[in-house]
Amino acid sequence: MTKTELINSIADKANCTKKDAGAALEATLAAIQEALVKGDKVSITGFGTFEVRERGEKTCINPQTKKKMVCPPCKAPAFKAGRGLKEAVNK
Repeated sequence: MTKTELINSIADKANCTKKDAGAALEATLAAIQEALVKGDKVSITGFGTFEVRERGEKTCINPQTKKKMVCPPCKAPAFKAGRGLKEAVNK
């Protein structure tokens, strides 16, 4: 599903215009991003949790040169599905 298809689906289910659905989706995504940038978790009961996880330093191989190199530690966004989402997918 693309972003446009998601907006169309939201508009149909919420009985609103595509413009309003698009604005609601953009606001939701922006709020989640802002929380993650601050280091907060975003929990949506029955759906899942968005959080930032720390990745440690690791040794990588450059595929072009085949040389080993060290990849520095970084932060990565992560999503853990909630029970309701897992059950819906497994039906």
